[in-house]
Amino acid sequence: MIQMFHVYKAYPGDPPALSDVNLHVRKGEFLFLTGPSGAGKTTLLKLVFCAERATSGQILVGGRNVARIRESGIPYLRRNIGVVFQDFKLLPRRTVADNVAFTLDVLGVPREEARGRVMAMLKRVGLEHKADSFPLKLSGGEQQRVVIARALVNDPAILLADEPTGNLDPALTIEIMDLLSDVNVRGTTVVVATHDASLIARYHKRTVQLERGKVVADQDGVKAARKMASGE
Repeated sequence: MIQMFHVYKAYPGDPPALSDVNLHVRKGEFLFLTGPSGAGKTTLLKLVFCAERATSGQILVGGRNVARIRESGIPYLRRNIGVVFQDFKLLPRRTVADNVAFTLDVLGVPREEARGRVMAMLKRVGLEHKADSFPLKLSGGEQQRVVIARALVNDPAILLADEPTGNLDPALTIEIMDLLSDVNVRGTTVVVATHDASLIARYHKRTVQLERGKVVADQDGVKAARKMASGE
Protein backbone atom coordinates (compact mmCIF):
# COMPACT_ATOMS: atom_id res chain seq x y z
CA MET A 1 0.00 0.00 0.00
CA ILE A 2 2.89 2.36 0.89
CA GLN A 3 6.42 1.66 -0.34
CA MET A 4 9.53 3.77 0.09
CA PHE A 5 12.87 3.03 -1.58
CA HIS A 6 16.02 4.91 -0.52
CA VAL A 7 14.06 8.06 0.31
CA TYR A 8 15.89 11.23 1.28
CA LYS A 9 14.41 14.56 2.32
CA ALA A 10 16.65 17.56 2.94
CA TYR A 11 15.95 21.21 3.66
CA PRO A 12 18.55 23.89 2.82
CA GLY A 13 20.98 24.48 5.66
CA ASP A 14 19.73 21.58 7.83
CA PRO A 15 20.78 17.96 8.27
CA PRO A 16 18.63 15.51 6.25
CA ALA A 17 15.11 15.14 7.70
CA LEU A 18 15.01 11.63 6.21
CA SER A 19 18.01 9.59 5.12
CA ASP A 20 17.87 6.39 3.02
CA VAL A 21 14.45 5.32 4.31
CA ASN A 22 13.16 1.98 3.04
CA LEU A 23 9.68 1.02 4.17
CA HIS A 24 6.82 -1.23 3.06
CA VAL A 25 3.39 -0.87 4.70
CA ARG A 26 1.06 -3.63 3.57
CA LYS A 27 -2.60 -3.18 2.69
CA GLY A 28 -4.75 -3.37 5.83
CA GLU A 29 -1.78 -3.06 8.20
CA PHE A 30 -1.62 -0.95 11.37
CA LEU A 31 1.80 0.63 11.83
CA PHE A 32 3.25 2.75 14.61
CA LEU A 33 5.90 5.23 13.53
CA THR A 34 7.91 6.26 16.56
CA GLY A 35 10.97 8.21 17.58
CA PRO A 36 11.90 11.41 19.44
CA SER A 37 10.87 14.88 18.32
CA GLY A 38 12.74 15.79 15.15
CA ALA A 39 13.25 12.15 14.14
CA GLY A 40 11.39 12.63 10.85
CA LYS A 41 7.97 11.13 11.64
CA THR A 42 5.90 14.09 10.45
CA THR A 43 8.08 14.57 7.39
CA LEU A 44 7.58 10.95 6.38
CA LEU A 45 3.80 11.29 6.62
CA LYS A 46 3.89 14.51 4.60
CA LEU A 47 5.72 12.73 1.81
CA VAL A 48 3.00 10.08 1.64
CA PHE A 49 0.18 12.58 1.03
CA CYS A 50 2.33 14.93 -1.06
CA ALA A 51 2.43 17.84 1.37
CA GLU A 52 6.18 17.62 0.72
CA ARG A 53 8.23 16.13 -2.10
CA ALA A 54 11.18 13.80 -1.52
CA THR A 55 14.62 15.11 -2.41
CA SER A 56 15.44 11.71 -3.90
CA GLY A 57 14.23 8.13 -3.81
CA GLN A 58 10.97 6.53 -4.83
CA ILE A 59 7.60 6.46 -3.06
CA LEU A 60 4.67 4.34 -4.18
CA VAL A 61 1.22 4.90 -2.67
CA GLY A 62 -1.42 2.45 -3.83
CA GLY A 63 0.89 1.53 -6.68
CA ARG A 64 1.31 5.12 -7.90
CA ASN A 65 4.72 6.76 -8.01
CA VAL A 66 4.08 10.04 -6.18
CA ALA A 67 7.25 11.61 -7.61
CA ARG A 68 5.60 11.54 -11.03
CA ILE A 69 2.28 13.00 -9.95
CA ARG A 70 1.73 16.53 -11.19
CA GLU A 71 0.32 19.18 -8.87
CA SER A 72 -3.04 18.83 -10.60
CA GLY A 73 -3.09 15.12 -9.75
CA ILE A 74 -2.42 15.47 -6.02
CA PRO A 75 -6.11 15.99 -5.07
CA TYR A 76 -6.96 12.69 -6.76
CA LEU A 77 -4.28 10.89 -4.74
CA ARG A 78 -5.57 12.43 -1.53
CA ARG A 79 -9.08 11.10 -2.13
CA ASN A 80 -7.73 7.77 -0.91
CA ILE A 81 -5.83 9.20 2.08
CA GLY A 82 -7.34 10.50 5.31
CA VAL A 83 -5.14 12.63 7.58
CA VAL A 84 -5.57 13.28 11.31
CA PHE A 85 -3.60 16.21 12.73
CA GLN A 86 -2.56 16.70 16.36
CA ASP A 87 -3.84 20.29 16.37
CA PHE A 88 -7.25 19.31 14.91
CA LYS A 89 -7.42 22.03 12.19
CA LEU A 90 -11.19 22.28 12.55
CA LEU A 91 -13.06 25.28 11.15
CA PRO A 92 -14.36 27.10 14.28
CA ARG A 93 -17.25 28.89 12.55
CA ARG A 94 -18.65 25.76 10.95
CA THR A 95 -20.71 23.11 12.72
CA VAL A 96 -19.41 19.62 13.40
CA ALA A 97 -21.44 18.30 10.46
CA ASP A 98 -20.08 21.00 8.15
CA ASN A 99 -16.50 20.24 9.21
CA VAL A 100 -16.94 16.55 8.45
CA ALA A 101 -18.66 17.37 5.15
CA PHE A 102 -15.81 19.62 4.00
CA THR A 103 -14.01 16.88 2.04
CA LEU A 104 -17.23 15.81 0.34
CA ASP A 105 -18.00 19.41 -0.60
CA VAL A 106 -14.61 19.71 -2.27
CA LEU A 107 -15.29 16.53 -4.23
CA GLY A 108 -18.68 17.79 -5.36
CA VAL A 109 -20.75 15.11 -3.65
CA PRO A 110 -24.47 16.06 -3.83
CA ARG A 111 -25.65 17.70 -0.62
CA GLU A 112 -28.27 15.10 0.29
CA GLU A 113 -25.85 12.22 -0.21
CA ALA A 114 -23.15 14.09 1.71
CA ARG A 115 -25.48 14.70 4.65
CA GLY A 116 -26.30 11.01 4.87
CA ARG A 117 -22.64 10.01 4.79
CA VAL A 118 -21.73 12.64 7.37
CA MET A 119 -24.42 11.53 9.82
CA ALA A 120 -23.46 7.88 9.38
CA MET A 121 -19.82 8.72 10.14
CA LEU A 122 -20.71 10.85 13.16
CA LYS A 123 -22.77 7.95 14.50
CA ARG A 124 -19.79 5.66 13.99
CA VAL A 125 -17.60 7.90 16.17
CA GLY A 126 -20.40 8.48 18.72
CA LEU A 127 -21.06 12.14 17.91
CA GLU A 128 -24.32 12.18 15.95
CA HIS A 129 -25.89 14.22 18.77
CA LYS A 130 -23.22 16.91 18.27
CA ALA A 131 -23.82 17.44 14.54
CA ASP A 132 -25.05 21.02 14.95
CA SER A 133 -22.55 22.03 17.63
CA PHE A 134 -19.47 24.14 16.99
CA PRO A 135 -15.94 22.79 17.57
CA LEU A 136 -15.07 25.15 20.42
CA LYS A 137 -18.03 23.79 22.39
CA LEU A 138 -16.57 20.28 22.33
CA SER A 139 -14.06 18.58 24.58
CA GLY A 140 -10.60 17.71 23.27
CA GLY A 141 -11.56 14.07 22.79
CA GLU A 142 -14.74 15.03 20.93
CA GLN A 143 -12.81 17.39 18.66
CA GLN A 144 -10.37 14.64 17.81
CA ARG A 145 -13.24 12.29 16.98
CA VAL A 146 -14.59 14.95 14.60
CA VAL A 147 -11.19 15.09 12.92
CA ILE A 148 -11.21 11.30 12.53
CA ALA A 149 -14.75 11.40 11.14
CA ARG A 150 -13.68 14.03 8.61
CA ALA A 151 -10.68 11.93 7.60
CA LEU A 152 -12.81 8.82 7.11
CA VAL A 153 -16.01 10.19 5.57
CA ASN A 154 -14.68 9.63 2.05
CA ASP A 155 -13.82 6.00 2.91
CA PRO A 156 -10.05 6.32 2.23
CA ALA A 157 -7.82 3.30 1.82
CA ILE A 158 -5.15 4.87 4.04
CA LEU A 159 -5.40 6.83 7.30
CA LEU A 160 -2.37 8.81 8.49
CA ALA A 161 -2.43 10.12 12.06
CA ASP A 162 0.26 12.48 13.35
CA GLU A 163 0.43 12.36 17.17
CA PRO A 164 -3.38 12.02 17.33
CA THR A 165 -3.41 11.70 21.13
CA GLY A 166 -0.65 14.18 21.99
CA ASN A 167 -3.02 16.69 23.63
CA LEU A 168 -5.35 14.21 25.33
CA ASP A 169 -5.48 12.73 28.82
CA PRO A 170 -4.89 8.96 29.28
CA ALA A 171 -8.58 7.96 29.19
CA LEU A 172 -9.27 9.92 26.01
CA THR A 173 -6.04 8.61 24.49
CA ILE A 174 -7.30 5.03 24.83
CA GLU A 175 -10.69 6.06 23.44
CA ILE A 176 -9.12 7.53 20.30
CA MET A 177 -6.69 4.65 19.83
CA ASP A 178 -9.49 2.10 20.17
CA LEU A 179 -11.35 4.00 17.47
CA LEU A 180 -8.32 3.89 15.15
CA SER A 181 -7.94 0.17 15.84
CA ASP A 182 -11.59 -0.36 14.88
CA VAL A 183 -11.01 1.58 11.65
CA ASN A 184 -8.10 -0.75 10.88
CA VAL A 185 -10.15 -3.87 11.61
CA ARG A 186 -12.64 -2.65 8.98
CA GLY A 187 -9.88 -2.74 6.39
CA THR A 188 -8.23 0.70 6.37
CA THR A 189 -4.44 0.85 6.37
CA VAL A 190 -3.47 2.95 9.41
CA VAL A 191 -0.15 4.66 10.14
CA VAL A 192 0.14 6.43 13.51
CA ALA A 193 3.12 8.64 14.36
CA THR A 194 3.63 8.76 18.13
CA HIS A 195 6.32 9.12 20.77
CA ASP A 196 4.04 7.55 23.42
CA ALA A 197 5.68 4.27 24.44
CA SER A 198 2.63 3.21 26.47
CA LEU A 199 0.53 2.99 23.29
CA ILE A 200 3.05 0.73 21.59
CA ALA A 201 3.19 -1.47 24.68
CA ARG A 202 -0.61 -1.66 24.86
CA TYR A 203 -1.61 -2.26 21.23
CA HIS A 204 1.05 -4.71 20.00
CA LYS A 205 1.31 -3.34 16.45
CA ARG A 206 4.27 -3.35 14.11
CA THR A 207 6.54 -0.46 15.04
CA VAL A 208 9.09 1.39 12.92
CA GLN A 209 11.49 3.58 14.88
CA LEU A 210 13.17 6.65 13.41
CA GLU A 211 16.19 8.49 14.77
CA ARG A 212 17.72 11.49 13.01
CA GLY A 213 15.83 10.63 9.86
CA LYS A 214 16.92 6.99 9.66
CA VAL A 215 15.02 3.77 10.30
CA VAL A 216 16.82 2.17 13.25
CA ALA A 217 14.29 -0.56 14.11
CA ASP A 218 11.37 -2.34 12.46
CA GLN A 219 9.70 -4.80 14.82
CA ASP A 220 6.50 -6.79 14.95
CA GLY A 221 3.95 -5.91 17.60
CA VAL A 222 5.01 -8.44 20.23
CA LYS A 223 8.72 -7.53 20.09
CA ALA A 224 7.97 -3.82 20.04
CA ALA A 225 5.62 -4.12 23.02
CA ARG A 226 8.17 -6.12 25.03
CA LYS A 227 10.86 -3.55 24.27
CA MET A 228 8.67 -0.65 25.35
CA ALA A 229 7.42 -2.45 28.45
CA SER A 230 11.01 -3.19 29.53
CA GLY A 231 12.03 0.43 28.99
CA GLU A 232 14.84 -0.41 26.57
